[in-house]
Amino acid sequence: MPPLVSIIIPSFNQGKYIRETIQSCLDQDYRPIEIIVQDGGSKDETLDIVRSFNCPELTLVVEKDNGVVDAVNKALLRSHGDILTIQSSDDVFLPSAISAAVATLENNPAYGIVYGDVKHIDSNSTITGEDVQGEFDLLHYLGRFSYIPQPGTFFTRNALNSVKGWRADYSYAADADFWMRIALQYPVYKLHQFVGAYRYHPEQRDTQKEKIANDWCGLATDLIRTGKLSFRQRRYARMGMHLANYRYTSEENWVYRTVELYSALLSNPIAIFNSQFPKRELFPGRAPLWSLLSRIKQAIGLKPRTM
Repeated sequence: MPPLVSIIIPSFNQGKYIRETIQSCLDQDYRPIEIIVQDGGSKDETLDIVRSFNCPELTLVVEKDNGVVDAVNKALLRSHGDILTIQSSDDVFLPSAISAAVATLENNPAYGIVYGDVKHIDSNSTITGEDVQGEFDLLHYLGRFSYIPQPGTFFTRNALNSVKGWRADYSYAADADFWMRIALQYPVYKLHQFVGAYRYHPEQRDTQKEKIANDWCGLATDLIRTGKLSFRQRRYARMGMHLANYRYTSEENWVYRTVELYSALLSNPIAIFNSQFPKRELFPGRAPLWSLLSRIKQAIGLKPRTM
């Protein structure tokens, strides 16, 4: 019998998007599935929308929580599947995402995580872009040259039992921390297909850039202190901390960004040969200078170049 797949959806006041999220689960070509919507007591139309599905595969749990990490962990404890996925209540699955992930995990039982490429959508579900990555590389993940996207990432019950869920200490990077702890114990595989769509809108938590950077640095420091990383992995982890600070700092604060970029390079000098390292930004003041030149070109009627 095919394995049960548990879909965890933490929810709070996402009535504008959650219908599309749930429908994308039900439209999958794989069964059996269970969908657990763990709601923290929404005050908008969310609960009415979820109840309107009246579907035996869907369970709605409404209870107060201490934020998204607590909601996810509560739902994980309620789940029964041997394969699991955590889907944000504003993101969606793309067709055949679950069947592709299950087939890969069944054929490769040692794997802990399977994920794929994602599309970007806006608040109106219009596709605005896409993100296609190469094969998974733990060093690149530690060094922030790559990432594991939240929508359409699947993991096994064994992997969950090994790492014990999300950690509240790093709530703004809880999914990244979770993937990292699994990736240090299990092989990770990246599918060559689009599996989910990530929605960008003003209300999302990803706008909290400073908090995301702080949490990434915290989880990386924890990993280094465990003594389980190799020398090379520690170099990439330290570089990744500086690159997180660099990338989540506004261009107006170019002095700090430049300092963090040089600190990243000093942490892992070999990265200078990697095409993903932002070498152009090593020139101090490049961002504001480029912006100034663009404004001058616009003023005199020339089309500005992109960076």
